[in-house]
Amino acid sequence: MKTGETRNPGDAEPRELIERTIRVDQAGEFGAVRIYQGQLAAMRWTGRSNSEAGRKIAAMARAEREHNEVFDHLLVERRVRPTVLQPLWSVAGFALGAATALMGDKAAMACTVAVEETIDEHYAHQAAALGDDEAELRGTIEKFRAEEIEHKETALAAGAEQAPAYETLTSAIKAGSRLAIWLSTRF
Repeated sequence: MKTGETRNPGDAEPRELIERTIRVDQAGEFGAVRIYQGQLAAMRWTGRSNSEAGRKIAAMARAEREHNEVFDHLLVERRVRPTVLQPLWSVAGFALGAATALMGDKAAMACTVAVEETIDEHYAHQAAALGDDEAELRGTIEKFRAEEIEHKETALAAGAEQAPAYETLTSAIKAGSRLAIWLSTRF
């Protein structure tokens, strides 16, 4: 099957689908980098950067930087413009990360759970939409999806569900993440 072969009227053309996929994934990985930068900054401010949570967040941040570098390269290679909202995601991501880390280690981990659950669903949908003609891009997305699931599992094992107002916090972050995905796909 080729990408876009099962399109419905009104669906994006195959080239547009690929551009949207790369654009939103680059924006999402950039946003994840900024969230972790905010969390690590807050942990430094509060003297917790060498804690177990700080070390876990630093490791997840390294993986997100690698993901972001791949999508930065794909933007150039495929001549896809980045989202015009990148400056907003820079500020919002850092602020979200700092705020959740200032709420405590478990809240920082709850943020990871919320973001990674949303990205898991998003990447699964994208992988399903890509045909055999985009096997390499689909493989990248599937690899990164597996790593995002690992991040979620790490955060759950670190007590994310014990964060204050866990359900409210994660629901709000998921809603914001879904909005960011929708906006970045289009703008």
